[in-house]
Amino acid sequence: MTIPIKTGAEIDGMRLAGRLASEVLDMLTPHVRPGITTLEIDRLAREHMVNVQGGVPATLGYQPPGYPAYPASLCTSLNDVVCHGIPDDRPLKNGDIVNIDVTVIKDGWHGDNSRMFVVGEGSIAARRLCQITFDAMWKGIVKVKPGARLGDIGHAIQTFAENAGFSVVREFCGHGVGRRFHEEPQVLHYGRPGTLEELVPGMIFTIEPMINAGRREIKEDRKGNRPYDGWTIVTKDRSLSAQWEHTVLVTETGYEVLTVSAGSPQPPAFAPAGYGGATVPAAAAT
Repeated sequence: MTIPIKTGAEIDGMRLAGRLASEVLDMLTPHVRPGITTLEIDRLAREHMVNVQGGVPATLGYQPPGYPAYPASLCTSLNDVVCHGIPDDRPLKNGDIVNIDVTVIKDGWHGDNSRMFVVGEGSIAARRLCQITFDAMWKGIVKVKPGARLGDIGHAIQTFAENAGFSVVREFCGHGVGRRFHEEPQVLHYGRPGTLEELVPGMIFTIEPMINAGRREIKEDRKGNRPYDGWTIVTKDRSLSAQWEHTVLVTETGYEVLTVSAGSPQPPAFAPAGYGGATVPAAAAT
């Protein structure tokens, strides 16, 4: 396995792409309300990425081996959808939860992140799932430092989520990111501490746990006679699922979160390094 190590201008390029990806989610936040369709969310995001940021939506037309070309500029994973939900014309309803996953290509570099949104009020159970998943992501982030192992990240996420009564999806994981959308290493969200690859400065990868309210098993989304779209994955027991994602750089002393902007949710109190030295716009630092 060859894990790309970024330096200098390469890291600067990733910082810019990461900030732009986060700013797309900032822009979308006030629009995520009952009545809007995920297709309209996709349109708003695409126009912002292309016309305002001068970037490219990484998912539009993306076609890894064995998959059809992805037809949208972001992913919208609603309620029991674990990941890769394709935007459509169904309006969001009060109480829905939705993950919006955005990747922007800027000057050849990929910025990849996602956030959970509770539409309207939301149930206590749904809000707790979203919060625990956010905290689980951060439990993984704070393990990032030179000399740590990828297994340390997965173990921290798994133990936290399972102790809260939730389950961790095993079939999808975080990944290296840079000039390519998906690079080495794979970043599992479960595992044993002290195992897998050692972290070194210059590695950049995503941490993006998918946490289910019910059992961890998943399946392709096939309903009635509707054919599988090639992308959408749901919980097998149809329980709610949540996901958060940041892109993280291994620094000489720890970590730096690259997908940070003025509207980024603040890190939890157990992350004393905050975003780990990231240059955060003033509005996000308040």
